[in-house]
Amino acid sequence: MVGLLGAEGAPAAASNAGWFVQHAWVIALLPFISAALTLFFGKRTPGGGPVYGIAAIGAGFVMALGVAWHFVQGGGPYERYVEWFRIGPLHMQLGSYVDGLTAVMLIVVTFVSLMVHVYSLGYMHGDVRYTWFFVVLSLFTGAMLDVVVAGNLFQLLVGWEVMGVCSYLLIGHWYEDPANSGAAIKAFLTTRVGDVPFMFGIFALIFATGMTTSNIQVIGQTVAGGHVSSLLVTAAALLLFGGAIGKSAQFPLHVWLPDAMAGPTPVSALIHAATMVAAGIYLVARTFQVFVSADPIALHVVAIIGAITLLLAAFLALVQDDIKKVLAYSTVSQLAYMVAALGVGPDGYPAAMFHLFTHAFFKALLFLGAGSVIHAVHSNNMSEMGGLRKDMKVTFWTFAIGSAALAGIPPFSGFFSKDEVILAAKDSHTYWLAVVLLLGAVLTAFYTTRMVLLMFFGDFRGHAHAHESPRVMTVPLVLLAGATCVVGLLGFAPLGAPFLDWVSFGGEPIPAVFSPLVAILSIVAVAVGIWVGYVVYRWWRTPDPITRLGPAYELLEHKYYLDDLYWNGIVRPIRDPIAAGVYWTDQHVIDGVVNGTATLAYAFSALVAWFDRSVIDGVVNGAGSAMELFGRGLRTIQTGKVQWYAVGLFAGVILLTVFIIRP
Repeated sequence: MVGLLGAEGAPAAASNAGWFVQHAWVIALLPFISAALTLFFGKRTPGGGPVYGIAAIGAGFVMALGVAWHFVQGGGPYERYVEWFRIGPLHMQLGSYVDGLTAVMLIVVTFVSLMVHVYSLGYMHGDVRYTWFFVVLSLFTGAMLDVVVAGNLFQLLVGWEVMGVCSYLLIGHWYEDPANSGAAIKAFLTTRVGDVPFMFGIFALIFATGMTTSNIQVIGQTVAGGHVSSLLVTAAALLLFGGAIGKSAQFPLHVWLPDAMAGPTPVSALIHAATMVAAGIYLVARTFQVFVSADPIALHVVAIIGAITLLLAAFLALVQDDIKKVLAYSTVSQLAYMVAALGVGPDGYPAAMFHLFTHAFFKALLFLGAGSVIHAVHSNNMSEMGGLRKDMKVTFWTFAIGSAALAGIPPFSGFFSKDEVILAAKDSHTYWLAVVLLLGAVLTAFYTTRMVLLMFFGDFRGHAHAHESPRVMTVPLVLLAGATCVVGLLGFAPLGAPFLDWVSFGGEPIPAVFSPLVAILSIVAVAVGIWVGYVVYRWWRTPDPITRLGPAYELLEHKYYLDDLYWNGIVRPIRDPIAAGVYWTDQHVIDGVVNGTATLAYAFSALVAWFDRSVIDGVVNGAGSAMELFGRGLRTIQTGKVQWYAVGLFAGVILLTVFIIRP
C-alpha cells in the first residue's frame, strides 16, 4: 500500500501534501548515499571526501525547510508506506510519517549536522582517518533522520541501533588511546542495557494490536480506544522509557555520556545536540499516546526520573575541570528538563519539544565553541585556560551567547523554553517539580558563569599561545549563535508561539500563555546563580574554590560513586569470576574437546594411512609383483626358436603319457 493514511488508517487523498512532504523520506536517504560515496570514492576525491556529506546534508536541510513550510501554512500530517514483508498476520511496512514534530526535528538534525560537517573540515584536518570520520558522520546523521521519519517501530529500531554502532565508532575514533576505546565500549554497552526493555516494549505494543502492525499511529489509536489492558499499556510505556533512559542518558544509565567526551569534539556536538541523546526524548514524544493511555504511574515515573537526573547532573557539572565534561553534564541536566516536562502530561509535551528544539542550537554552539578553544590551547582543562576573550573574540562572543541561552538569560532561546517547562509544571499543579526545575535553573546559571569566567577572563594559565580558529570553524559558530538568538521567539506567547501549534499533542493547538510570575521566578533563579558564580569566580584562585565543599566535593568528584558501584558490583564480578570462568572453560574444556577431537582424528587418519599403505597398497602391489614375475618367467621360454618349442611339446606329451598310464 502506498498513500496518505487518514485518522482511521485508511488511504486518503494526498493532493494537499506538497512535494517536499511526500518525499521527506529522501532527506533520510541522502546521508546514507553520501556515506557510501565517501567510503568508496572519498580518498580519490579532492579534499578527502567531505564534499559528499556536506552536499547531502545541505540538500536535506533545504528539503526540511520545504517540509516545515507545509506546516507553517497549516498543512496536516502525511503518512506513506510500502509493504516491506509479512510474518503471519503482522504487516511490516517501510515508509515515513510526517507531522509538525517531524518537520521540526528534520530542521534541527540537518542544520546542526551541516554545521558539524563544515566545522569538522578544520577541526579534523590532517587526521589519519579523515575520510572514514566523514563516512561514519554521514551514516550517524542518516540513522537519526530515519528515526525521525519512521512511522513504524521496527524501522525506528533500525535507525536507533545504527546510531548505537556509529556512536561507538565515532567516540572511539582515536582508538589508539585506551581512554577513547574504553569510553566507546562503555557507551555502547550502557545504551544496549536500555535497548533491551525498549525491544520488549515494541513486542508488547505489537501484541496489543493483535500481532497485526507496528505502525506507531495505529498503535496509538488502538491503545487510546480503551480496548487494551491498562496493565499491558503501562508495562509497554515503562519498557519504552527504558530505551529513552539509555539513549538520553537519564539516571541511572547517564554514566556513559560524560566519558563519551573522549571522542572528537564535533562528534560530541552532534551527539549532544541533534542525535543520539535527542532520540530518547523523541521516542517518548512520538509514542506519547501510549504514555497518556497508560496508568498515571507511568508519567509519574517519567517525571521523577527527570527530576532526579536534573539535580544529579547539575551538581556534577559544578566540579568538572574538563570543559567538555561540564557541557556533557549540562546536556544530561537539560535532557532531564525535557523528560520532566513530558512527565507532566499533554500540557508539558510542547514545552519539552520546544526545549529540545532550542537546546539543539545552543548546545551545538557551546560544544563547537569549546572545540575552538581546545583547538587553540591544546587542552580540555579550564585550569589551563583564562583570558581567551582577548585573542579569540569570535569564539568568545558566540560562546557567550550560547552560555546565556543555557543559563536562561532573556531574550535568548533557553529562557523561553525553560520558562515553558516550568510553566507546564506549575499549571499541572506539580509544584514540587516546578521547585526542582527552578533549583536546576540556579545551578545551571552558576556552573555556566563559572565556565565562562574560567575560560575567558583573568590571566591565561595555559602553555600554548592562544589564537582564533580558522573561518571554516568560526562561521558555523556565528550561524549557530544567530539561530540561538532568534529561535526562542517561536515559542514567545506575545508573538503567538507558532511552535506550540506545530508540535501540539493530539492535533489540538495549545493557546500561548505568558505567566509573569513564572517569568519573574525564572529570572530571579538565573540572577541568583549568576551572582553567586560571579562572586566565587570573579578572580581565579588555586585550588578551585569548589574544592572547599569538603565531603560534598568528594562525593561529587567520585560521581556519587555510581561508576564505582557499577564497576565493582557489575562489571568486575562479571569480568573476573564469570568472564574468567567462561574464558577458562573455553580454553580448557571447549578447546580441549575441539583439540582432542582433532588429535583423535589425526591418529585415526594416521592408522588409515598405514592400513592403506601397508595392506591395501601391499595387496595391490603384491599382485602386480606376482604378475611381473610370471611375465618374466614366460618371457624366458618365449625365445622364438621352433626347435625349442618342439622339444617342449614332446616333453609335455611324454609327461602327460606317464601321468595317464602310471599304475
